Amino acid sequence: MAGSSTSVYLRLKKRISISKKQTVKLQDAAHVLADDKELENQVKQIVLYQHKEHDGNRVVVDLLQIIEMLKRKWPDIQIEVYGDPQILVMISERGSKPHYVLLVISWLLLFCGSGLALMNFHADVNMKDTHIRIVELITGEHVDHPLWFQVPYAIGVGIGMVLFFNHIFKKKFNEEPNPLEVEMFMYQENVNTYVIAEEIRNRGKREANKLGEEGYD
Repeated sequence: MAGSSTSVYLRLKKRISISKKQTVKLQDAAHVLADDKELENQVKQIVLYQHKEHDGNRVVVDLLQIIEMLKRKWPDIQIEVYGDPQILVMISERGSKPHYVLLVISWLLLFCGSGLALMNFHADVNMKDTHIRIVELITGEHVDHPLWFQVPYAIGVGIGMVLFFNHIFKKKFNEEPNPLEVEMFMYQENVNTYVIAEEIRNRGKREANKLGEEGYD
């Protein structure tokens, strides 16, 4: 039994992924630190959630649930919590084979789409006439196809995109996140916030319906 002076520190994770029918322990969902190492190991083994088929592919574990579990077993411990008040548990199918056909189709669509976007942009701004005019200003001659200027320009566009996204294949030039990574991070944060809010709202509706049924009985 932990004494009244024993403190447990929790820093909850924002999101974790598990497979179907997997058990989620506190050590999977949070970083745990306690004054008493034996108590710390026991706290880490507390089972927060056991996946069931009817739960769907996402579940929210609330901080108050965790505190209630810990207080029920160790009434005298002091709990200090840091981080988010909810943990989003995503249930995913692990071990699935990659779909190479879909990957190739997606790559071709993105390649053709980006190429068309660049072509439409150059057509909108009349880039060809701009190149011709720039070459005419530099050389004093009018050339309908100034390839010596257009080819380096095309190569420069490609190099500029590589430098802008700070990534080529699996290699990064530095540790700074590129704009795509930042946008994906913000998108994931917004998705997590929405999913948690939606799950809490649905849970409230289910509890209200359950209470209504019990009252009716």
